[in-house]
Amino acid sequence: MEPIQIDRLQEKLYREVLPNGLTVYVLPKPGFSKTYATFTTDFGSIDNHFRLAGGEDIRVPDGIAHFLEHKMFEEPEGDIFATFASHGASANAFTGFERTAYLFSATDHVYDNLKTLIDFVQNPYFTDQNVEKEKGIIGQEIKMYEDNPDWRSYFGLISAMYQEHPVRIDIAGTVETISHIDKETLYSCYHTFYHPSNMLLFVVGGIEPEKVLELVRTNQAAKTFPPQGPIERLQPKEPAAVGQKQLIVHLPVSMPKMYFGFKEPSGVPVGEELVRRELAVKVMLDTLIGSSTSIYQTLYEEHLISDSFGHEYNIAPDYAFSIIGGDTPDPDRLLARVRELIEPVLTAGVAEADFERTRRKRIGSYLRMLNSPEAIANEFTRIRFAGGDLFELLPLYESLTLDEINSLLREHFDWSRLAVCIVRGEDQ
Repeated sequence: MEPIQIDRLQEKLYREVLPNGLTVYVLPKPGFSKTYATFTTDFGSIDNHFRLAGGEDIRVPDGIAHFLEHKMFEEPEGDIFATFASHGASANAFTGFERTAYLFSATDHVYDNLKTLIDFVQNPYFTDQNVEKEKGIIGQEIKMYEDNPDWRSYFGLISAMYQEHPVRIDIAGTVETISHIDKETLYSCYHTFYHPSNMLLFVVGGIEPEKVLELVRTNQAAKTFPPQGPIERLQPKEPAAVGQKQLIVHLPVSMPKMYFGFKEPSGVPVGEELVRRELAVKVMLDTLIGSSTSIYQTLYEEHLISDSFGHEYNIAPDYAFSIIGGDTPDPDRLLARVRELIEPVLTAGVAEADFERTRRKRIGSYLRMLNSPEAIANEFTRIRFAGGDLFELLPLYESLTLDEINSLLREHFDWSRLAVCIVRGEDQ
């Protein structure tokens, strides 16, 4: 067990890599009644084409990572949620572009719940019958999201931006793609991506680190996992240009919804450089169009946006893009005004006072986040898989410069890489 002292944040993190390759992190929070644990695999919706070292290429149906997440909760003796509930725990899971996480939170029976979490994730149970049944359930979920304006505009924008990269495909796949999933394909993906060497266990809360690690050591020592080499993710070459400048989706909405964003060139940095760029672009976007900025206030006073207007930035080693927007009565006018208001800033740059205020605000949000076990576990794992360290963000924030922000501003807002998705009614 390796203790990692984080002096500036007054935290002590414990780390251990087990013989089977599983990496375990424990962050004790004395005085906290809640414990939160995540068991996460580096496997998400974009991992649809891969190979193990020395093996053959494997291509799997879109949506399989999400499908696998659903099936993991089914055990021969019943639903695993009932087991967690019997020990007073709330359990859940989620699938993203790059990871799948299983989690629980509890104030009692923490070690029983931790063992349940590890055991059910490492005990898949797929049959022809339960796989076929799940296709109907997930198919209904997919159809439900097809009627959701937020979901359609969000993934509509990404699909407009990207021509080849699987980030353009809905995380759940489509009714057609999931129809090709069978138990053999699920087991193939499971044994590839759910190997302990591709997973991370994070436990945070009012727990004893040595007791947690001893439980995990004993648990893993009783199981056998064949050795496994590195996984090579095979992604198609993505063209630099956006696939579609504008996508319009018709749904019965009372007011149109518009998201627009910028597709960054491929070849983004990795590791700490990737994390630094993420922080810097988010600071840049906050400084430019955050809710306290003059651009935001102008758009609001002109009744072109509501408080639904916001922004986000997604970055990974092989894609990066922004998403900006919300409800608007006039999508075309809003986009034109955004461009009019941003152009002078691209020339002059953001003001130093605005940059400093935004940076301090984000540092404050980061420090508050460290009081949330849920946020710590999820963000630590996300950043760790990207090659960074959640507990090293403070010096990264402090080292950002105004010149860096203004350089990113001019680089990111390249109108030739703009894509737009509008959801509106037939008569709007």
